[in-house]
Amino acid sequence: MSDSKKTTNHKEIQEWAEKHGGVPSVIKGTENDGSGEGVLRIHFPKKSDDNDSFEEISWDEFFKEFDNNKLALLHDPNGNFNKLVNRD
Repeated sequence: MSDSKKTTNHKEIQEWAEKHGGVPSVIKGTENDGSGEGVLRIHFPKKSDDNDSFEEISWDEFFKEFDNNKLALLHDPNGNFNKLVNRD
């Protein structure tokens, strides 16, 4: 994982995700306050057998929660790995 890169740049994240077939999503059923907001993920529908567990959201919604929760994307530039982590 030495080639992993950490970023908070919205444009870079969106371009990386879309290049590898990812969409902004939340995991269904993970909202805890009735707001409808669940655990954020970049989901890859063409690579997943569990598409029913994810709800696609807009990039605007994704980045609003991304920034509110002070997250960063740790990812492999080749698309083999990604994880949302704390910015610190």
